[in-house]
Amino acid sequence: MDKIFLNGMVFYGYHGVYPEEKKLGQRFYADVVMEADLEAAGRADDLRLTTNYGTVYEHIDRIMTGEPVQLIETLAERIASAIFAHFPLIHGVQVKITKPSAPIPGELASAAIEIHRKRDGK
Repeated sequence: MDKIFLNGMVFYGYHGVYPEEKKLGQRFYADVVMEADLEAAGRADDLRLTTNYGTVYEHIDRIMTGEPVQLIETLAERIASAIFAHFPLIHGVQVKITKPSAPIPGELASAAIEIHRKRDGK
C-alpha cells in the first residue's frame, strides 16, 4: 500500500489531565501516515484521484486546537476517525501524538503514543 505522510505538525492545545494543562495549554506534535492506492493519481496527475493533504491538515488542526480532552490517546482516535469519515480513499492510518512538555517528574524529551487503524477494522 502507498503512503501519504504529514510529519512534524505543531499545534497549541489545552489538553491534559491536570488543571494547569487545561488553563495554560502547551505544544503538541502530530505525525500522520495514511495508506492509500496512489497509482492512478500518480499516472494521471489528478488531485481528484488522491487525498488532498491540505484538507486532511485542516481536520487535524481542528481536533488538536479544539475541544480539550484529557488524553493524547483521545486526540489520536479522533484524528483517525475524522480521516476515515472524510477521506474514502484512505484504507489505513497511523497517528502519533507527542507531548513534549508532559508533566512527568524527571528529565525526558517527550511522551508520545502511536495508534494504527484500518478502515472498518480490517
